[in-house]
Amino acid sequence: MSWIFYAFVSAGAAAATAILAKIGVQGVPSTLATAIRTGVVLIFAWLMVAQAGELRQVTGISRRSMLFLGLSGIATGISWLAYFRALQLGPASRVAPIDKLSLPLTVLLAAWVLSEKVTWSVALGVALMTIGALVTLL
Repeated sequence: MSWIFYAFVSAGAAAATAILAKIGVQGVPSTLATAIRTGVVLIFAWLMVAQAGELRQVTGISRRSMLFLGLSGIATGISWLAYFRALQLGPASRVAPIDKLSLPLTVLLAAWVLSEKVTWSVALGVALMTIGALVTLL
């Protein structure tokens, strides 16, 4: 299947995540809720690695890849902790769009760090999504 399929699956799962997390974080400290979620993700991910027969490949991962995957994990942890705290304090219908402001930041970083091209249609779409997210603040 193509990357587009998985991107839409990701979007759907992320939408469900926001609603499920908003319900689950009620009466639970946001850091504890994040730790529980992370534990479930950890177990699920390793089960998927084992099911795919990829456990032996762990030893072949380069130091550079491990460094960047580790840094990505730290960024994910910070993002999840902040997201759960925001969900605890605010409505999911406003928190989720603001969280998606990661989109323009990702496009900018991809252009700067990875030298990816930003077409006019991507720029327009990102601008419209950014405006939409910011309108939720009104």
